[in-house]
Amino acid sequence: MSQAASAPDSPERTFLGHPRGLGTIFNVELWERFSYYGMRAILLYYLVDTVADGGLAVDETLAAAVVTIYGAAVYLLSIIGGWAADRVIGARRAVLFGGLIIMAGHLCLAMPAAAFSWLGIALVALGTGLLKPNTALMVGHLYGDRDPRRDAGFSIFYMSINIGAFFSPFVVSFLKDRWGYHAGFAAAAAGMAIALVLFVLGRRSVAGESDVVPNPLQPHERKWVPLMLIGAVALVALLVVVARLWRDDTLEAVIDAISILSISASIAYFTVMFRSPKVSERERTHLWAYMPMWLAAVFFWMIFEQAAGKLAAFADTRTDLDSLGFTFKAEWFQSVNPVTIMILSAPIGMLWARRAGRFPSTPTKFAMGVVLAGLSFIVMAWGSAQYEGPTAPVFLLMSVFVVQTIGELCLSPVGLSATTTLAPAAFAGQAMALWYLSSATGQSLAAQLIQAMGGLSDTTFYLVLGAMAIAVGALLALISPMVHRKMRDAEPDAQHKAAAHA
Repeated sequence: MSQAASAPDSPERTFLGHPRGLGTIFNVELWERFSYYGMRAILLYYLVDTVADGGLAVDETLAAAVVTIYGAAVYLLSIIGGWAADRVIGARRAVLFGGLIIMAGHLCLAMPAAAFSWLGIALVALGTGLLKPNTALMVGHLYGDRDPRRDAGFSIFYMSINIGAFFSPFVVSFLKDRWGYHAGFAAAAAGMAIALVLFVLGRRSVAGESDVVPNPLQPHERKWVPLMLIGAVALVALLVVVARLWRDDTLEAVIDAISILSISASIAYFTVMFRSPKVSERERTHLWAYMPMWLAAVFFWMIFEQAAGKLAAFADTRTDLDSLGFTFKAEWFQSVNPVTIMILSAPIGMLWARRAGRFPSTPTKFAMGVVLAGLSFIVMAWGSAQYEGPTAPVFLLMSVFVVQTIGELCLSPVGLSATTTLAPAAFAGQAMALWYLSSATGQSLAAQLIQAMGGLSDTTFYLVLGAMAIAVGALLALISPMVHRKMRDAEPDAQHKAAAHA
């Protein structure tokens, strides 16, 4: 019998009243997020800085597109991470191997050579794709379906993400300022190393179910795995070659290839679900309700994930970092989102609980999140037009991050709930991959817009993206009564199912 089955009856409570394995996964996730967000906090600055100052001297527009498409690649690769855990190696090994690949990527970035830097970025994306979907799955394995501690356990786990994301920009920026970019990347590698050590030491505390491969490949299927991997690499290479027909730069062609894959995968998932004979008419109705919310999420992530790209550039070149009476480091803006989540997630969660069954409905919450993201970029457009050079006050960009975080709290947890609630039974696991693809598609769209609008002013860029998001949010708000009617019969156990699949 797995530990997941026995956990609810076990008297042992050694981590804040929860199974000891939660402490192991908490520490792993904290340090993994420390390494991930620490690397993101300085990645754009490393790409655009001069070679003499330790950077790669990439054009700023192209660098912002690279940072954005890197985020898209992480979410795209999480599909492979989920598949590998389900069919080949199990969740625990996927986390372990993903962590090792991430650490190797950060070590490559710590080496002062451009070739190692690009390899490191690719490895971090691949490793994060393996690890990301499986840590939360391992938390779920610690609890039985009726364990009353389950939701609280996921809340504690979620806190670990924000603690790691909050502290890493301070540490990495300190090291970068004193010993250069590669010292900052080395700190990210050290954070991942700590995560791996804690994970290995705590192996016995995690649920036995995390070592189980739930749907293992049959013997006749295993021979196809190497060919599938080769085929995947060949497909990416082919798309890059094709993209070179209209792109002069290989890096731009890679961005296009990842964009094509993200959008194509999203279309493929929806098509397969709608056409599958395993999906009932009732479930197709739920899918029709889910589709406009998913599309709205694409536009939300298109703006939200600019934090380490266009907004990081604004922090560095357009903000008066001394406007608070002391020097506010550009990297520190990356900590505004996690600290805001830690402050506001409980009050907003309680608000939604009190309003359950009343206004706002699930699609209305989505609309609110997208409109808030759009409004944040309208504020950015105003600030970009108002302040010439590095004169914008710190509070401008800080307020933008706060507004976006409120939008995230309206959309992201509700999106997880809607995804697990509206997914056809035959595609319950794959539906989470579809949710991740909303972020991959949104960031791919942003990368394309960054390049297409590279010759225009930042003010125009922010205004166009903000207007697009507000228009999409307003349209969703208008059709939300119809969408809500299509999904009403699926709502009662939404929160429980979301906790089970978070």
